Amino acid sequence: MHAYCLDRFGLPLPPGHRFPVSKSGRLREQVALQCADVQLSEAPAATDGELALAHTPAYVEAVAQGELPAAAQRAIGLPWSPAMVERSRRSVGATICAARAALAHGVAVQLAGGTHHAHADRGAGYCVFNDTAVAARLMQAEVHRARRSLLRVLVIDLDVHQGDGTATIFVDDPTVFTLSLHGARNFPVHKARSDLDVELPDGCGDADYLQALDAALDTVWARLAATPPGLAFYLAGADPHEGDRLGRLKLTFEGLAARDRRVFDDLRARCIPVAVSMAGGYGADLDATVAVHLRTVVEAARSAVMWRDEGVAREAGLGSMEQSAA
Repeated sequence: MHAYCLDRFGLPLPPGHRFPVSKSGRLREQVALQCADVQLSEAPAATDGELALAHTPAYVEAVAQGELPAAAQRAIGLPWSPAMVERSRRSVGATICAARAALAHGVAVQLAGGTHHAHADRGAGYCVFNDTAVAARLMQAEVHRARRSLLRVLVIDLDVHQGDGTATIFVDDPTVFTLSLHGARNFPVHKARSDLDVELPDGCGDADYLQALDAALDTVWARLAATPPGLAFYLAGADPHEGDRLGRLKLTFEGLAARDRRVFDDLRARCIPVAVSMAGGYGADLDATVAVHLRTVVEAARSAVMWRDEGVAREAGLGSMEQSAA
């Protein structure tokens, strides 16, 4: 399985900043140590043209030149620097690479990403550019060019925070279905409208969460029966974990692993390739957050092996994307 990383590109933050910038590097180290079948690659930077598939050119330019108004920069929550811009571009680039590899092989991962609070014309909540939205639109363009066919996309957002930026970018786009399962009382205060929103109460544990997820996925499959997606993006946030400082939910390690298996098994059963991003995770114990993400990578790799062994990718006609994934 292919996995893409960007942790070599640092993010200078003031002392005490709560964004866990070291998380992706620690995760890469653990993947390298424990996941022999995962091929790690460094992500390229997304270009202005690629970013403009989901963002206004004026916003892309303002970010690149450090010309965002102070209030807009505060909403993002990260101080501007050339390194911030480069890392943000690399985050999008990693999801683009993971999406191409997923179309070729069934499953691929990027070890950061999930920047779902970025809107077309602004960022928020540590999200500068929306990696999922850019990658989805680029894959639609590439598939149309290669096959002259429409690629329908499914976004399964299981970060504890609603994917408001992704929802607003795709609100009028019938080719992209957005599912967000999130804490009702968590950030953002003012929620956007996804195609399917499932709000969870504070303190929600494994059993109730998995029941809500099963019901949500059943609804998705019913609503998309006539127009099945050809690619999914899975935002596998670690922040529903009971040890997360910002999550407010109470999922255990095993509950989150069961969540991941449900998503991967459902997608594989329907021959839907998936690009996975890690999304949020702000544990008081960062090692616990990394352990949640590592388990997601392990579950993704397990599913990738099953894609290969079952010949699902060949049966779905995905081999034509091999060259662009290389």
